[in-house]
Amino acid sequence: MGTAGELVTIAAGDEAGRVRVITLDRPDKLNAFTGTMMFELLQAFDLIDADDDVRVVVVTGRGRGFCAGADLSSGGDTFNSDERREQAQKLGITGRDGAHRDGGGLVTLRMFRSLKPVIGAINGPAVGIGATMTLPMDVRLASETARFGFVFTRRGIVPEAASGWFLPRVVGISQAMEWVATGRVFDAAEALDGGLVRSLHAPDELLPAAYALAHEIADNTSPVSVALARQMMWRGLGADDPMEAHKVDSPAIASRGASADAVEGVMSFLEKRDAVFPLRVSSDMPDLFPWWEERSFD
Repeated sequence: MGTAGELVTIAAGDEAGRVRVITLDRPDKLNAFTGTMMFELLQAFDLIDADDDVRVVVVTGRGRGFCAGADLSSGGDTFNSDERREQAQKLGITGRDGAHRDGGGLVTLRMFRSLKPVIGAINGPAVGIGATMTLPMDVRLASETARFGFVFTRRGIVPEAASGWFLPRVVGISQAMEWVATGRVFDAAEALDGGLVRSLHAPDELLPAAYALAHEIADNTSPVSVALARQMMWRGLGADDPMEAHKVDSPAIASRGASADAVEGVMSFLEKRDAVFPLRVSSDMPDLFPWWEERSFD
């Protein structure tokens, strides 16, 4: 699996091919977000989900930035609804009757649906969509030089990329509102203290740390179990009662408990050897999957 496009690249993060690295590749513009980048990110996640060899995704940026936010080269018309609607129609991302759909939201919703765990390696400034696109990543690691900003109110707009749903669930409502209401840019230490990132690393140690975590998943776990668990966790955030989780847990554990993966998991433990799980996400997801009804924009 190679290049996904002009502004987003996909590369192997290990010799075995179990880890894939998606890189935002517009370093001369601090990887500022464009419509092309949006489409290429969507394509990258489609390609990765379809490849059973890939177990974990790492997302990072090339150069000294992760993503400096939306490309502001259009000046004052950057966020103009008429201009954006026209662009969206050209890109084919409008809703019914030509209603505009937020491109950042398309990316985060696709990431939310990923069947592979997503690890963010935030290597530098992550501002605006550069910050909100990280929210559906399962774990975020950051360089000590990274900076973050949910700067929308300072630009006269509002948070996008479905971050009104994601951000309070990641860091809590009070921290989310402080960062969004002030719109300030803050350093990596504050991101760590606020629960936005899991750990800080020297710049040259960031990707090795992300790869180490990726391999802890890829080398030891069942891909089908991880795919199911990821969706159980994220979709459970919207449930109004733990009974809803129980309704999913019950058939899931029954199905997985009778699977060849469960036999391998138990026998490899008893025999003190590495597990080789036989089942694959592309063909062996249990009948209960998906247990939800996909929401439409219309």
